[in-house]
Amino acid sequence: MSQTVQTHRARWLALLVLCVGQLMIVLDATIVNVALPAIRHDLGFTQSGLGWVVNAYLIPFGGLLLLAGRLGDLIGRRRMFALGLVVFTLASLLCGLADSQGLLIAARFVQGVGGAMTSAVILGMIVTMFGTPRETARAIGVYSFVGAAGASLGVLGGGVLTQALTWHWIFLVNLPIGIATLLATRLVAPDRGIGLGAGADILGAVLGTSGLMLAIYTIVRSADQGPAATAVLGALSVALLAAFVLRQARAGNPLLPLRIFRSRQVTVGNAVQALMVAAMFGFQIPVALYVQQVLGFSSLETGVSFLPITAAIGLVALGLSARLITRFGARTVSLVGLPLIGAGFVLLARLPVDGTYVADLLPSMLLLGLGVGLALPAVATLAMSGTRPEASGITSGLVNTTQQVGGAFGLAVLLTLATARADELLAGGADPRAALTGGYHLAFGIGVGIVAAATVLAAVLLKPTGEAAPSSVEKVPVHVG
Repeated sequence: MSQTVQTHRARWLALLVLCVGQLMIVLDATIVNVALPAIRHDLGFTQSGLGWVVNAYLIPFGGLLLLAGRLGDLIGRRRMFALGLVVFTLASLLCGLADSQGLLIAARFVQGVGGAMTSAVILGMIVTMFGTPRETARAIGVYSFVGAAGASLGVLGGGVLTQALTWHWIFLVNLPIGIATLLATRLVAPDRGIGLGAGADILGAVLGTSGLMLAIYTIVRSADQGPAATAVLGALSVALLAAFVLRQARAGNPLLPLRIFRSRQVTVGNAVQALMVAAMFGFQIPVALYVQQVLGFSSLETGVSFLPITAAIGLVALGLSARLITRFGARTVSLVGLPLIGAGFVLLARLPVDGTYVADLLPSMLLLGLGVGLALPAVATLAMSGTRPEASGITSGLVNTTQQVGGAFGLAVLLTLATARADELLAGGADPRAALTGGYHLAFGIGVGIVAAATVLAAVLLKPTGEAAPSSVEKVPVHVG
């Protein structure tokens, strides 16, 4: 067997290890959703307190991605990936054994920390492992499939485990997966990192992490804490993030080198991704609630109902997107995928109260799956385009951060507006199922607008990848040490 074949096989085995780790992280962001009623019953959560089972994971995960990505550049991305797996797996054990509200919420917070450590460096490792544009596009397609389809699989997994066993197993299932993935990290080529001597910008880390975590906290609590408190906390988070940007402009070894944003592809690619993910995160829970509360599906049936979108994403992201990106460019592919997502939301905004799954929901699921399978790898390719190897960790952390912050924003805004609209319709005497459906119509209609904004942004500001992507960041040196 030639050295080239061995190297090729080693790269794809390493990609498999990284994607299994990413899948475990992604699953835990959504697997809890279907199990929330059972957790509430067993541990005595109030409805508002139950939200912290989700938020306690989301806040540190989104807030620590940039710092974890930078530390991965310093100490080595494989080492950061392995350390994150250890933290995440141990926290999963604590979640599975939790017999009180406080222990579960604390363990979920630690899970979020481990998830950030693991996830922040994966895309950076993928970009540096694969040399040719075609191989890189294929690898990013696999990574994007894991991220997008994993969220839907989490709904299925949560339904199966909760109904067949208990909610504890949605966390305990991570133990064998985490241990096996940790043992397999030896298949990933080691990297030394540029050394802690390059500096981690502690002040910048404190400002950026606290600003991001407070921003996410403000978003996810906006429905419960009132407009005044939301405005105060929002202003404080903006002030912290502004101070973070000022610090990055002046620091000798910044956490997030601002030169990265001189690349139009990186800046606009991340903005498009944030909008697209905001719509997609905002779609999942309203659809799950629609099929349960309006169509009367069980937890298991709800999980199964998401399989078509998972299959469509897999079919496109694994089998088609890389070839299309290589032939036509990432920008062109994104401009095909984004309108398909928008069309899916248009259909969702017309879901009837007495609808059926096959006639009313399945077409939108398929359109969304096809659109995400095309657009997500393309946008990720644009956002990572031209990244230097020594800065790939922080760029990967930035891409992941825009995903999580965009997702948190989309979920909070769409659910808040859907709930407010449903309450308004109920107060006007509407039937409960009709009121709920009316609320979801509003959420999905706003999703159409978000995806339309992402499409316009990509069409107007992104350049064809053949024109700018290969050298966009390289033309602007990024000093990381």
